[in-house]
Amino acid sequence: MTATVASSSLQGEIRRESRRATLRALGSSVLTLVLTLVAVLVMWQGSIWAFGLSPYIAKGPVQVWEHLFVDDDAAENLSTLMALLGETLVDAGIGFVAGLALALATASAFQLSKGLEHALMPLALLLRSVPLIAFAPVIIMIFGREAATTAVMGAIVVLFPALVNIAYGLKSASPQMNDVVAVYGGGPATALRKVALPSSLPAFFAAVRISAPGAITGALLAQWLATGRGIGGAIGGYVSSAQFSDVWAAVVVVTLVSLVLYNLVLIVENTVLARMGMHPEKRV
Repeated sequence: MTATVASSSLQGEIRRESRRATLRALGSSVLTLVLTLVAVLVMWQGSIWAFGLSPYIAKGPVQVWEHLFVDDDAAENLSTLMALLGETLVDAGIGFVAGLALALATASAFQLSKGLEHALMPLALLLRSVPLIAFAPVIIMIFGREAATTAVMGAIVVLFPALVNIAYGLKSASPQMNDVVAVYGGGPATALRKVALPSSLPAFFAAVRISAPGAITGALLAQWLATGRGIGGAIGGYVSSAQFSDVWAAVVVVTLVSLVLYNLVLIVENTVLARMGMHPEKRV
């Protein structure tokens, strides 16, 4: 009876400590998001003042706010920008999912076959160093000026950084845990599923954090160079017609969305890792 009570008390204390760790991680992530947004606003307005930029070209936070929420045509400006943003996010989402899924599948294949890794990882590292703008003409020539081009560019931006991160994370599994799987008759696939994938969670989340803004960048580039859709396609028209308030509003919205997505992933990451007992210093 005493042992049962002690065990129940211990389990309760573990659950309470897990909840406290989760709340601490969540609070830290939200604070990071707020401080990041404040820092961006300060640097934005401070740069305009420091460099003495013309108010005709450079718009500060107040001017952008008025353009989207105060001016007589603010509702129309905001509606147009949100429609463009929706197109960009759809294109970025397709590239993000495709690139991350391919990176996870390829990294898992590398974990199961060292020969495949030795053959293809140098190529992946080489391609990672090539700017996307260098791929763009070839991709446009193959896929045309269609939505497929946007998806491919977004996937390329996501694929190579995510592949390197996840492949590294899969190698972080404890050799002793792999030995336990082998002792109980498990093969490489079982070790991958039971040991390597859970151990790679920090690296996986790091890849997702990098990939979310990267997918938006790839979508913007594809829209600008190929499809003419979304915010990427609209910015060129805004610049050529000197609609600088629209240019700044578009840049601000894209930047804000990227920051929010990055920090949302960080919040999920901190919460999940805290519940699993993984500490920040163990992240990739």
